[in-house]
Amino acid sequence: QVQLAESGGGSVQAGGSLRLSCAAASGYILTAYRIGWFRQAPGKEREGVACISRGGSITYYADSVKGRFTISRDNAKNTVYLQMNSLKPEESAMYYCAASLGGDCLARSSVYSWGQGTQVTVSQ
Repeated sequence: QVQLAESGGGSVQAGGSLRLSCAAASGYILTAYRIGWFRQAPGKEREGVACISRGGSITYYADSVKGRFTISRDNAKNTVYLQMNSLKPEESAMYYCAASLGGDCLARSSVYSWGQGTQVTVSQ
């Protein structure tokens, strides 16, 4: 099972930006998987935010983040990124990257492997 590690979380004021990274552990190749970003706030269900195809040419976004978030991947670096702009306080959550092999890549049921998560906190 591919091991994933997120980084780049932190605290930012509303309207600010953060870039999250998702890297595969040594020995694992991310190009074998579609990679998605999910988030989970306290007391809420984990929801899909964005995902990207193996080659990087196809992306999907939740309606709530379209136009503000951008998912990309650098297969040479074995890393997937999530650029988040115009962040809102209600987007404070633990953000997870996830690998999937098929199905709806924004659905939790399609996830093959999860990372441990990185916390994003957006203040007023």
